[in-house]
Amino acid sequence: MSLGELVEAFAQHVAAQTDAISRGDARTGNKHAKRYVALFERLRSHGDAGRAALADLFTHPRMDVRVAAAAHLFRYRTSEAQAVLQEIAKGEGLAAFEASESLMRWADGTWELDPA
Repeated sequence: MSLGELVEAFAQHVAAQTDAISRGDARTGNKHAKRYVALFERLRSHGDAGRAALADLFTHPRMDVRVAAAAHLFRYRTSEAQAVLQEIAKGEGLAAFEASESLMRWADGTWELDPA
């Protein structure tokens, strides 16, 4: 898969997880979460080029996808990721909650989605 295909698959699985959770289907949601985590690992294996490709999702139409990308790229693109998350955290719903949680984990030093 190309970097673009990995990024698109990441976005699809994040969206599918959110949709499954909205339906009350945690089991399916967890399957999609495992898939996008594995896709992030594949992107990481490409170093900063993989991370830069994922940053394209900062402007994705779905808030949940923007949150997932920003949360995973906090160390790599700190100020951009923080801005994405702060904007979404102002809203309501699951994406806003996830954005707030990511910001809190970063602030308290427990964030570890992409350790150095």
